[in-house]
Amino acid sequence: MDDNVVTVQNLVKHYKDVKAVDGISFSVKRGEIFGIVGPNGAGKTTTIDCIAAMHRAYSGSIDVLGLDPVSDSIALKRRIGLQQQESEIPDRLRLREAMELFSSFYEKALDWKMLLEQLNLWEKKDSFFSGLSGGQKKRLFVAMALIGDPEIVFLDEFTSGLDPQARISIWKLVRNLRDQGRTVVLSTHYMDEAEKLCDRVAIIDNGKLAALDSPSDLISAHGGYTRVYFNVGEGFNGESLSLLEGVESVINDDDTCALEVSVRSVIVEIVKKLDAMGQGLDSFRIEAPTLEDVFLNITGREVRD
Repeated sequence: MDDNVVTVQNLVKHYKDVKAVDGISFSVKRGEIFGIVGPNGAGKTTTIDCIAAMHRAYSGSIDVLGLDPVSDSIALKRRIGLQQQESEIPDRLRLREAMELFSSFYEKALDWKMLLEQLNLWEKKDSFFSGLSGGQKKRLFVAMALIGDPEIVFLDEFTSGLDPQARISIWKLVRNLRDQGRTVVLSTHYMDEAEKLCDRVAIIDNGKLAALDSPSDLISAHGGYTRVYFNVGEGFNGESLSLLEGVESVINDDDTCALEVSVRSVIVEIVKKLDAMGQGLDSFRIEAPTLEDVFLNITGREVRD
């Protein structure tokens, strides 16, 4: 039995003269949280919209749960849920009215009251949409994406603009969806979010697939060196540290010394060396590579509009 619930092959999508998606191929496994990350304008939203039967691809093929998003769009939409990056409903629609309306679209709908309770929105059920905060609106649209009891949930920039507390609440929900056996496909520009949540991550840049793997394997392959920082006094000379095997660079910047190390075991030798030099370690800290380092190393560190 094929374990893939989404298969994308050579996907291409144009908007007039702009090639938003340029030959992307990947697959999503049943029951995983699959992340799509990339700079603004990389093609993340367009990719999700093509998979979720919202846009027609220019060329290539897409298979979702054995269905074609173009020819089988109605059947597919009954089996998936989609929270789009930009969504609105009428300002004077109450939450309970919106949820009752969306429930009526499905033969087998989840209990909308339960969803509002799970997303901490039950107390707002009689509130107008216009009276919700940004975080509450986001959670409402996630509830709408879940109401049809979907096998696959697509979440596009689902925590953009939320405060840290609201983001953590949504993260918990996403993990619960996976624990229930659902597949989650999400896009995000928060690298910490992708690193913490996703089983696998696809990095898209300029409409092309730049890398695809688990966060840990991407970090191992593309994250760069571990960094060691500590404060130093006037006249400190770190040249002797550069002689240690595994220390790749030593940078003195005012009262801080930064080392890049390729072998983490050398950190013990660094501590011993500093102690022998009479250097205090009150400010000593270690920063391991993260998915953000991977993202920057692959897509480039220049700022893009």
